[in-house]
Amino acid sequence: MQLAEADPKGLIRESYAIEGITAGECRSIFIDWALSLSVDAAVPQALKAVITHYASQFPAHPMSAVLHDGLAAPEAPRRRGGRAARVGG
Repeated sequence: MQLAEADPKGLIRESYAIEGITAGECRSIFIDWALSLSVDAAVPQALKAVITHYASQFPAHPMSAVLHDGLAAPEAPRRRGGRAARVGG
């Protein structure tokens, strides 16, 4: 995947240019980036493309950690409660 496809609005590029950016701000930008991808785009491939281009150059940047976290598989959902948990079954 080309970088232009992977970061169509340049959000990831711009996040690396912001001095003093925090991890929380990087997570917010990451969500905006993911939502800006086309419907046909494969998010894992786009993520790998931006990691290859940006995170390899700036490994200590907070956005690099956010991008790597984006590749991690989400935890399996757990039951949080409800009637069955309270009455046993």
